[in-house]
Amino acid sequence: MIDVLGGFIQELRTAGLPVSMVETIDAMEALRHTDLGDRPAFKAALGATLVKNVRHYEAFDTAFEVYFALSRSDESSAGEPGVTGPRGEGSGQGSGGDADLEELLEALALALAADDTAWLQSLARQAVDQLAGMEPGRPVGGTYYLYRTLRQLDVDGLFDQLVEEALAATGPLNDFDERLLREELEERIDRLREEIKAEIRRRLVADRGAEAVAKTLRKPLIEDTELMHATRADLVELEHVIQPLARKLAARLARRRRLRRDGRLDFRRTVRKSLATGGVPIEPQFRAPKPYKPEVFLLCDISGSMATFARFALQFVYAMSNEFSKLRAFAFIDALDEVTSYFSRETEFSEALQRISSEAQVVWLDGHSDYGRSLEQFWTGYGQSLSAKSTVIITGDARSNYRGPQAEVLEGIHDVARAVYWLNPEPRSYWNTGDSVMGKYAVFCDEVYEVRNLRQLETFVESIAEQGHRRVPLHKVG
Repeated sequence: MIDVLGGFIQELRTAGLPVSMVETIDAMEALRHTDLGDRPAFKAALGATLVKNVRHYEAFDTAFEVYFALSRSDESSAGEPGVTGPRGEGSGQGSGGDADLEELLEALALALAADDTAWLQSLARQAVDQLAGMEPGRPVGGTYYLYRTLRQLDVDGLFDQLVEEALAATGPLNDFDERLLREELEERIDRLREEIKAEIRRRLVADRGAEAVAKTLRKPLIEDTELMHATRADLVELEHVIQPLARKLAARLARRRRLRRDGRLDFRRTVRKSLATGGVPIEPQFRAPKPYKPEVFLLCDISGSMATFARFALQFVYAMSNEFSKLRAFAFIDALDEVTSYFSRETEFSEALQRISSEAQVVWLDGHSDYGRSLEQFWTGYGQSLSAKSTVIITGDARSNYRGPQAEVLEGIHDVARAVYWLNPEPRSYWNTGDSVMGKYAVFCDEVYEVRNLRQLETFVESIAEQGHRRVPLHKVG
């Protein structure tokens, strides 16, 4: 058990969950008071001690089902009857491996109608035996076996059959009751899918080992999802993550500021405090430091390949706008336009993005990125607003379609502003390849960052909001 737990915790860390040694000790202590044969309680004890963020529970659940998959065999096989008959009413066919598909489907329909969980588990085992075609050592993923099994079971047809039989038994129902009935039956069909999936996973673990199976099922956490390659489902989840992430970061910054002791010495308070020790100032008192709030100019490339990254960069920075004294936003493709007025407290973010797409003047010639022209427009139109308090943040891949980069414009911006940062969502190894001119711009930036996911974006925003900027020597990017 210790070895399995050790492997399980290591898998959580590999998947990106922050599991400390203290939490590991807490988990072990919790298990001392848990019935290890009670799988739900066992899982709940581990989840309560090892998972700190609800967004990480899916990764925890996947790892748990893999590392403790073999324990399911004891549950589902305990008292297993003949699988084509209900629990305690076996049909006398043993494991049922030779039962034909028609008999299996008929038994599944009865088990689902009766909502008999133990019977359903037994039938799921038989379905995998009979239909999945699993062979030890075969280098095939679990998805393939799941597809083979579900396709032959025709679960959609099974659902329609259940609905038809239920309606025949109850008689006509009003719309609301029929909807409740369908939802309940859908839930039972989903449970059947999960049972089959768990059985396939259990057999794969028995054949290949938990570590190998976990590696094939591992997915990046939502904050580590690459913004440029996010799926539609990822984008929906990212939308839900942005605001809580920004609130958490703002709270963390506020707490650090409260605890910081780098304000000036408060002589009067120090003297008053020293009265308790006979006038000996053993505990210096400090004035609360004035929080640093930079004035931010955010320039976003919103061309096709950069659109997703720009969307989340804008959304996250605006969610953190209270941490800045001023925030002005600019969008560009081969022309640049200010979009600050599109964002307000009364405006939904999606509405602001829609206005950028339809109203902002960001296309001048052909709609392909032109960084040189866009920077020149910014410098000509808004350069006079820059000051020593201004922080300029540029987001984009620096691929200017072989047009003139006009890096000297960025040099002028750098000379006036307090700091210039560039966030590039491409892997660093791609920089300066093809039409990328990242190296030409990097020499006029205080820092250039590879920012491919929300975690890196959070770290960057935290760094400029917390400590301000200490100008560092310029450097080139290889």
